[in-house]
Amino acid sequence: MSKAISTIQSSFVPLNIENVDTDQIIPARFLKATSRDGFGKNLFRDWRYSNDDENQPKEDFILNNPSYTGKILVAGKNFGCGSSREHAAWAIKDYGFDVVISSFYADIFKSNALNNFLLPVQVSEGFLQKIFKAAAIDSSKELNVDLRQQTVTLLSTGEQEKFDINVYKKTCLLNGYDDIDYLLSIRNEIEEFEAQKS
Repeated sequence: MSKAISTIQSSFVPLNIENVDTDQIIPARFLKATSRDGFGKNLFRDWRYSNDDENQPKEDFILNNPSYTGKILVAGKNFGCGSSREHAAWAIKDYGFDVVISSFYADIFKSNALNNFLLPVQVSEGFLQKIFKAAAIDSSKELNVDLRQQTVTLLSTGEQEKFDINVYKKTCLLNGYDDIDYLLSIRNEIEEFEAQKS
């Protein structure tokens, strides 16, 4: 299955909370596994369930609201702060999100996300609040995230904002490459360069 990301058009889940740290994203007690699979079921575990009981979901938490679904998570500023655990990106991706939108990210979380084919889109605080406002009015509102054009568009109003991304990481995401895949993709160029030097 391709890991490539180009354009994601989807409804979204609004998590209007600031300073969400990695321990809230995936609590430390669930970090024993080494495989990336299965972490999604414990995403925001302490916010989603009472007393670790999957049969007691907290009705007031947004992921437990069936009205809000989609491949895009929209979060308050300073998302992914705290410890550097890569499992936070694993959990978000495994749950089914391909994109996270916020007005500010912790640098290590942002790097971990990009390395795990999860696109962290950083927008202005003003635009972020427009997205939250749209979601409060209608849970079916959709966003379009275009990686090639580096734009995010609120489809209900047509409002759009550009976002920045490292050129190398953009290439990897568009092609579904990890670091090794990228090197293999330019193998001929590397061999030609080595031949010229010898």
